[in-house]
Amino acid sequence: MPTAVLTDQERTAVQAYLRLLHTVRAAFDGPPGEDRPPLVPPAVFAEAEEALTRAGLAGNEEAFFRLLHDWCPPV
Repeated sequence: MPTAVLTDQERTAVQAYLRLLHTVRAAFDGPPGEDRPPLVPPAVFAEAEEALTRAGLAGNEEAFFRLLHDWCPPV
C-alpha cells in the first residue's frame, strides 16, 4: 500500500476535515427517534475551510479525497 507524505498544510487540512466529520457524526448520534436538529459550530466549518484554502485544496475535492484516502485508509 502506498504511503502519502503530506505537507504540513495538507496534514492540517485533513485533520480539520476529520474533526468536522467527527463533529457531524456526533451531532447525529443519539437515541433513535430523538427529534433534535444537528448542530455543528460555525468555527468547525471555518477551521476546515481555512485549512483547505491554505493547502490549495479548496474546490479541488478529487485531490483532497485522494490525500485523505492515502493518509487515512478505510479499516
